[in-house]
Amino acid sequence: MNNFPKLHNATWPGLVGKGADSEPIIPFDSLLEMTAAAEVNGVKFDGIDVGLLEPHFDLNNPDEAKKLADKVSKYNLNVGSLVAPIWAGSAMGTADQRKTFVEMVRKSCEFGQKLKDLGVRPYGVVRIDSAAGVSDWAKDPKGNTKQIVETFQLACDVAADFGEKLAAEGEICWGAMHSWKHMVETLEMVDRPNIGFQADMSHTFLYTMGYNAPEHRILPKDADLNDRETVKAALRIVTDALRPWTIDFHVAQNDGSVFGSGSHDKTGRHCQATDPNGVLDIAHDAGYWLRDENGNLTKAMKHICWDGCMFPNDVMNNQQTWNDVLAALISVRDAHGWKE
Repeated sequence: MNNFPKLHNATWPGLVGKGADSEPIIPFDSLLEMTAAAEVNGVKFDGIDVGLLEPHFDLNNPDEAKKLADKVSKYNLNVGSLVAPIWAGSAMGTADQRKTFVEMVRKSCEFGQKLKDLGVRPYGVVRIDSAAGVSDWAKDPKGNTKQIVETFQLACDVAADFGEKLAAEGEICWGAMHSWKHMVETLEMVDRPNIGFQADMSHTFLYTMGYNAPEHRILPKDADLNDRETVKAALRIVTDALRPWTIDFHVAQNDGSVFGSGSHDKTGRHCQATDPNGVLDIAHDAGYWLRDENGNLTKAMKHICWDGCMFPNDVMNNQQTWNDVLAALISVRDAHGWKE
């Protein structure tokens, strides 16, 4: 059996799109328990990726990393990638907002370093986005992209002090990151050795459809999403452009639609792993990200993670959901994994 990449679940879906204007937040401990309880033919999750967001985490508490390390160790799990809570600021905002953005990256990297020292985080990156909407970005594309790039450069320099890499999230709701071409341009302009791309099979599929950037659409408006050859051809274009930058990877399913809940802007809809309307062949299409253009494994990520962001609470609180998710991740590792 392949033992790499390691298989992780995400905990931020218990927070993102939840809260006062949506469904209740799901406690971190509940998410951890369901992750640990999942099992498929004797295989279990290896770890979790976490969003360093309140109320799950308080980055101002010096004991917070130790508390997390104790919890995951109890379940024989590791921690992988971390989501920095940069939305308290903005990479495209005022001087104070940009300063806050960089400070949140610093706090997240410091937290990650503590987890490494505690022996529970052997791999993973810190995820960021521009914390800026597409409509605001569009008021001055060149000027706003320049400002985002400068903020990302500062964040990269801070992250380098902790030996961390930053992964820019490929999601259609973030300015200067909302199409595959904008994303490549932004990464090239940042030009730091510790910046990369975080691909999500659901979000990045929407790149092919040109949501929020119709000028970069690959699939025609009337494309038949059940036509696998057409879908695969579009995926190849996106993945060939972004794979060289990819340092973090989310396995997910999508039905070709957008969705937002709570205060979260509409983005690529995350569907359940078993959704009959899913456009993607999860195990096969993950290979476009995990293998190069010649079909060779890149081995660029030591772990992969499932993202079920904005799943309804009745789905998230069902243990079968996480068994199905784990089965999907196992299918990806069976197809594109390796032994070490």
